[in-house]
Amino acid sequence: MKPVKNVMVCVTQQKTCERLIRRGAELRDTYEGQLFVIHVAQEGWNFLGKSKEGDALEYLFEKSKAYGANLTVLRSHDVLAALKEQVEKNNIDIIVMGEAGGNHERTSIISNLGKRLHKDIIFDIVPAKLKKKVV
Repeated sequence: MKPVKNVMVCVTQQKTCERLIRRGAELRDTYEGQLFVIHVAQEGWNFLGKSKEGDALEYLFEKSKAYGANLTVLRSHDVLAALKEQVEKNNIDIIVMGEAGGNHERTSIISNLGKRLHKDIIFDIVPAKLKKKVV
């Protein structure tokens, strides 16, 4: 019998959230746990990088619902502390995040969050979409 593992998907941008949630749903189904989608916006920032927050939140809600995920959207001065709190509250075993684009901000978030957690958390990093080569 496989151990049950809960999965948390961290979303930051509307255009990438569906592929991250899909990956989280695959892991949830594999480990028969629960799926949690979380977005933590820094205080004062727009949700998901859009000025039309209502549209962005509705999109995120619909995608989460389609995959049977529990959705949490928060504002916080300390994003890492908010993520840590959700990991502990929901007994998370696997965290799904998207691969960083051209910078190392995502790697830094993973490293810094990993240092704050008291148990072994698996980070599942979803690669950015591959661009077609122009010949």
